[in-house]
Amino acid sequence: MTSATDINPRIYVACLAAYNNGYLHGAWIDADQDADDIRNKVSAMLARSPIKGAEEYAIHDYEGFEGITVHEYAGIDKVARMAAFIAEHGALGAGLLDHCDDDMDQAEAALQDCYHGQFASLADFMEEVTTESGVTIPEALRYYIDWEAMARDAEMGGEFFTVETAHDEVHVFSSR
Repeated sequence: MTSATDINPRIYVACLAAYNNGYLHGAWIDADQDADDIRNKVSAMLARSPIKGAEEYAIHDYEGFEGITVHEYAGIDKVARMAAFIAEHGALGAGLLDHCDDDMDQAEAALQDCYHGQFASLADFMEEVTTESGVTIPEALRYYIDWEAMARDAEMGGEFFTVETAHDEVHVFSSR
């Protein structure tokens, strides 16, 4: 399975009747589209099957899902929703889905309600939040503050979680 940012999420749907009879018959289908459109393309693929009356299918391959696993018998509605989220948000969307155990509602809510932005690290976020809160830190004490320890404590305490999308590219979220 390829994981490249320049590939739109798509699935390879195979006809199980053909597969069970020794034929490889299927189609690559763009997953970033309406679920009904995907179902129509699956139906069209099954109609072209070398086995008459074929009705069953499975997802035998996928790409462009940024490391998220698409299961063989995943529902088309879920696949379409995940693909749209990843197509819109890229590695951040995939990382958020991974953090939320593929729970789309939770991932969408976190992005909408809990997102604080992109930083080089959680420690940088902690420093910015502290500085912007209006707390005056005397210059003599500024170098004694351990932002890394504050970040580690906040993450371990469940206050925040992060999604890392690249080196020095961390997206910070409040935990619910």
